[in-house]
Amino acid sequence: MLIATSNPGKLREIRLALAGLPRELLALSDFAAVAEPEETGQTFADNARLKANYYACATGVDTVAEDSGLVIDALAGRPGVQSARYPGETYARKFANLYRELLPHPRPWTARFICSLAYVSAPAGDDPALLFACEARVEGEIALAPQGRFGFGYDPIFFYPPYGKTLGEATDEEKLKVSHRGAAFRKFRTWLEQLTVDS
Repeated sequence: MLIATSNPGKLREIRLALAGLPRELLALSDFAAVAEPEETGQTFADNARLKANYYACATGVDTVAEDSGLVIDALAGRPGVQSARYPGETYARKFANLYRELLPHPRPWTARFICSLAYVSAPAGDDPALLFACEARVEGEIALAPQGRFGFGYDPIFFYPPYGKTLGEATDEEKLKVSHRGAAFRKFRTWLEQLTVDS
């Protein structure tokens, strides 16, 4: 099964979530270089399915893909599906641009991470078949300033109230217990395990 992401942080988290399954987990690095698809979907679910289909066709392997991002209420849901493409060459620049946008808005700046997952079969002459899909989220707020050296992406600015800290301050294990990606891949793992039991 191919885990279709070129993001090393996501790959690490997904491997951790699926550890111990009786499946060989492949990464994009296990195949000849494949150009990344253009993410043209209007929703996270659209992009997850688009990427899963694309990489399954390119590799001939059953593929799981996800699309995820940060949704901020004060910014009418932005950056949303454009999270990775939000202005800024680095995440430090992205953070600075977000804080500039948020400054006129009253706090708390409520926000959530959303993850959509799609798992498709390798095509056998036709388009890949969607075998499983789900979506998960984690609610929080935008912190007053970036905090923490763990995680990746927007984790340092995402304050998770039950922990009293940002996901950038949480360990991989702590984050996986509550994160949007952790929840989505737990659902996927449960489905895979049930398949094994049923077979």
